[in-house]
Amino acid sequence: MNSNQTYTMTARTGVISQFINCIMKYKTTVILISLMFHAAGLLAQRIIVDEVVAVIGDKKVLYSDVEQMFLQLKAQGETTNENTRCEILEDLMIQKLMINQAQIDSILVTDSQVEVEMEQRMRYFVNQFGSEQKLEAYYGKSILEIKDELRNDIRDQMLINGMRNQITQNISVTPSEVRSYYRSLPEDSLPYVDAEVEYNQIAIYPKSTEEAIFEVREKLLDIRERALNGESFVTLAVINSEDQASAIRGGDIGWFARSDLDADYAKAAFALKPGAISKIVETSFGYHLIQCVDKTDDRIQTRHILMKPKISAEEKNQAVSKLDSLVRLVRQDSVTFDDAARLYSEDEESKINGGQMVNLMRGGSRWRLDEFEPVEYDIISNLEVGEISNPYETTDNKGKTVFKVIWLKNLTEPHVANLKDDFNVFKEMAMQEKESEIVNQWVEEKIRSTYIRISDQYNSCTMSLTGWPHSGMAQRD
Repeated sequence: MNSNQTYTMTARTGVISQFINCIMKYKTTVILISLMFHAAGLLAQRIIVDEVVAVIGDKKVLYSDVEQMFLQLKAQGETTNENTRCEILEDLMIQKLMINQAQIDSILVTDSQVEVEMEQRMRYFVNQFGSEQKLEAYYGKSILEIKDELRNDIRDQMLINGMRNQITQNISVTPSEVRSYYRSLPEDSLPYVDAEVEYNQIAIYPKSTEEAIFEVREKLLDIRERALNGESFVTLAVINSEDQASAIRGGDIGWFARSDLDADYAKAAFALKPGAISKIVETSFGYHLIQCVDKTDDRIQTRHILMKPKISAEEKNQAVSKLDSLVRLVRQDSVTFDDAARLYSEDEESKINGGQMVNLMRGGSRWRLDEFEPVEYDIISNLEVGEISNPYETTDNKGKTVFKVIWLKNLTEPHVANLKDDFNVFKEMAMQEKESEIVNQWVEEKIRSTYIRISDQYNSCTMSLTGWPHSGMAQRD
């Protein structure tokens, strides 16, 4: 891999930004994470005299941005040359161009979206290092300090992703285009496919007792009464809400369209006037109090306090016992796993397919092992094809406790990709190439209509895209 390819994968403003970009795009390994943290520590010891080296609209690229990225590539052992800094600068300018246009086009990234993404990333990092304490010790900073450094970079990356999605939203590839793309690849450039699995699951959600639900409702009624009597909803949310991502902002989840919210939440929220507080609202996430902050005809900004009824050990044991009974029946050939999932699984999305899990990110039913969260990675990586796991506890994408068993349906061996077995691999590659062409065309058009100025120290740079103004000269909109 040359320096340009490496940079394209990881480029972001500064070392920490690079760190985030890798994780958001790829399920990177702990080795790569360690390299990035190590590079960050090395760079922190070096003083870089800073200056603005490029201006794109009202966004700036700093000399330190380029130098830190350059030093990180070297720290990772990548080959660099006299044009590497130019490649870094160009990619940073493209990102600033996309952020600038995203803001012009009013692409919205809410604080809540940033915090949700932040929490997901931090959970992944903590799982990789083993604990928050180990992560803090390695980085030399507290979790809060790490989050503060990453927050703006996550927001920028989400703006870039939003802009890119807007540019490429109508792009698709046909089967004939995929075949043509496959035939165009030299044999020695065919990708190597890691082991992939196909699996089915049966999921059981342990039920909360009536007493636990009553307890939560009583707490929320008391909180609502206090808020109506003048106590700050913001303070009450910080203290009481179980939605950690919004609780730190006083329960504020930002602006959302009706269609982006849980249907029951949206119905209650849009019925409120600004400042008003709802009665208790039950959704698939739990029980809420909702305060309307502001709204338009089709969008609303709300705060909420979320509480979830506790699940007793007895209820958890009942879920495990039910799964144990189903597994016993399957192993005795009294029922197939598919039929057991259709009849008894409580995951509505997978049960209709006999519990088969679909990879929405890549399409199809195959999953690489590095796409699993640590709990399920440990389960699946220790199963043989045809084997069913023991019941285990985890959480779903709404934070609800769920117990599962997994049947490992298929495992492919690592191999050089071929069109018959790996059509989706080449479909994804063809789509990426097509998207890159469209994005590059968009960038070249925006270069001509955006104010851009580049420092004359990059006068000898060779850029990959056309239209950039000569160093030291400005391209005016």
